Amino acid sequence: MNAMPPTEAQDRPARLTVGVVGAGRVGPALAASLQLAGHRPVAVSGVSDASVRRAAELLPDVPLVTPAEVLARADLVLLTVPDDALADLVSGLAETGAVRPGQLLVHTSGRYGTAVLDPATRAGALPLALHPAMTFTGTSVDVQRLAGCSFGVTSPDELRMAAEALVIEMGGEPEWIAESARPLYHAALAIGANHLVTLVAQSMELLHDAGVQAPDRMLGPLLGAALDNALRSGDAALTGPVARGDAGTVAAHIAELRRHAPQSVAGYVAMARTTADRALDHGLLKPELAADLLDVLADSGDGTGRASGSSAPGSSAPGTSAPGASASGAPGPDPAGPDAPDHGPGTPDQGPDAPDQGPDSPDHGPEGGDR
Repeated sequence: MNAMPPTEAQDRPARLTVGVVGAGRVGPALAASLQLAGHRPVAVSGVSDASVRRAAELLPDVPLVTPAEVLARADLVLLTVPDDALADLVSGLAETGAVRPGQLLVHTSGRYGTAVLDPATRAGALPLALHPAMTFTGTSVDVQRLAGCSFGVTSPDELRMAAEALVIEMGGEPEWIAESARPLYHAALAIGANHLVTLVAQSMELLHDAGVQAPDRMLGPLLGAALDNALRSGDAALTGPVARGDAGTVAAHIAELRRHAPQSVAGYVAMARTTADRALDHGLLKPELAADLLDVLADSGDGTGRASGSSAPGSSAPGTSAPGASASGAPGPDPAGPDAPDHGPGTPDQGPDAPDQGPDSPDHGPEGGDR
């Protein structure tokens, strides 16, 4: 009945009592950060041994209680459970009468906005979606990493100031995300962070197989520079054999991967096709070079299909139209010119006792937003 409490009910006291439902990697860190800002953690729920350890480390002397008791004690409740558990948890808490009118209810899922909190909102809760765009370790270092971290924020208009204040108090920067845009926002973060971890781990394994004694030391400066260049310049930072159109080198890569790490071939080909498409679209890759390159990728035998807009096998005549070519078929900027890329490398039930994440579960960060 009370879809949104009147504005006066949303004027929170300067300092809040804070509770955490789901002592995964994120909840205790956020509560500890709020504690540094003067708020007072009063209750936390957790099931696994790892959750109990995290709570003890980051929130010492804060009692471990049931989710319903967390809501009974706290003005501000952080719901930090896996995405797929969130809706059932909220419904269960609302159905059992655990939600109190005027209580700030905050979830940290990247996938959802505030609509997932509707059952609690109807019971009088004040809904906020605050998703930290950060990867979490479940240790005290996470509190430090929140300084300058962007948060994807979705809230009712009446609560924008409260949401902004909480994010800033945790040291973060609010980025307002529309309810309808949350899945796209979350997918973008997953592409950047989840896939980055996979690519780096795979690269280190291959370097180790090639005899490199310290793959991490080799990759650190290279990947740091590549990330910095990409953040500064976007696609203009593309380098390596795909961006140059070195079809022979790419073919050699695929042959070596097929021989030594066949499980890596499909990923290499998929990323090479995407890189080629983007290099063409931005005028970094000449269409006549792209035709041979795309033929190599199409003939890789990985079964993943062909890059969008790529030429058919055999259509490698100079001037062949391809993504990134002008309407007249003229090639983009000559990669041999001064601006050419360099030769660098390339669920619980619906009750309130929903379990939190286990010790090996993914965290709340951009790797997928799971708790």
